[in-house]
Amino acid sequence: MENKKEMRTWLDDMKLDHPIVIAGPCSAETEEQVLKIAHELKDTDVNYYRAGIWKPRTRPGNFEGVGALGLKWLQKVKEETGMKTCTEVANAAHVKLALEHDVDLLWIGARSTVSPFIMQEIADALEGTDKIVLVKNPVNPDLSLWLGGIERLYSAGIKNLGAIHRGFSTYEKSKYRNIPEWQLAIEFQNRFPDLPLINDPSHITGNRDMILEVSQTALDLNFDGLMIETHFDPENAWSDAAQQVTPSSLVQIMKDLKIRKETDPEAEYNAELNNLRAQIDVVDNQIIELLGKRMKVADGIGTLKKQKNVAVLQSKRWNEILGSMVLEGEEKGLSEEFILRMFKAIHQESINHQEKIINS
Repeated sequence: MENKKEMRTWLDDMKLDHPIVIAGPCSAETEEQVLKIAHELKDTDVNYYRAGIWKPRTRPGNFEGVGALGLKWLQKVKEETGMKTCTEVANAAHVKLALEHDVDLLWIGARSTVSPFIMQEIADALEGTDKIVLVKNPVNPDLSLWLGGIERLYSAGIKNLGAIHRGFSTYEKSKYRNIPEWQLAIEFQNRFPDLPLINDPSHITGNRDMILEVSQTALDLNFDGLMIETHFDPENAWSDAAQQVTPSSLVQIMKDLKIRKETDPEAEYNAELNNLRAQIDVVDNQIIELLGKRMKVADGIGTLKKQKNVAVLQSKRWNEILGSMVLEGEEKGLSEEFILRMFKAIHQESINHQEKIINS
């Protein structure tokens, strides 16, 4: 699969003056709920109404969706509001039912993307369709697996393709439900700049209060749109209650987002500069997070040294680290002077942490 301008045709043909917006409840719960939310979103910037019909849950016993019955509710959404509809499919049977009920856009979830067998089954079921098909990143940060899933659909003659960035699972404690790993999404864009890329801040954050922040980062990084879970009563939603916003909150988020428009002769330069600055912000945040992790390890070393009554400064070990980092830095195009200054500062902070523990 090669990058082609035609990959954007389905999105360009919509002639939107804002990023594409996909919104609706995490799960279709009742016909009344589905239609009420749809009517509240009808005259907003929302382009596609989403609702989970089949809900893949990590553990059995939780609400796993209403099933095919919900597809009839989506048909009513289209009849009553004129909105286009979308839902997640996870196997060939889902695909068949969704197509029979004229769902306009299908997405493939992270748990499906991770399996080439499932992706091939879905690709075979969708072969030649003119529906829009979006592929969420796999649960683990594997760009090849993500692109491989899209390539299977492309090979099946599906032309209206795109991707959804929903973050990646991790055992680490984080403020995110799924760590964004923005750098991987940036690499995706570098490989396929014309393949529409949509951000899912709901699943990245798991927290409605962070939706605006993550959405803004995505737009600064030139994402093409957003998928945001929306419910008229989020607190009592049957699934993922904490990450859903009300329709009125969604409208406010859309107003608050700063969308960079071409308004001057230097627009192309400014857009590229803003994108590069956003990439720097992403990397800087990663540096701070890594330094925080390093100091937690230093705290552990300080605790151990206190127990054994060992001196904080171990000169031999420090000199070995410094020499190794200088060589590593040279391979990355970093000067010896910079590496020495940076690691001396890091080392001093580490000593400060250990001394604080030993003297406590």
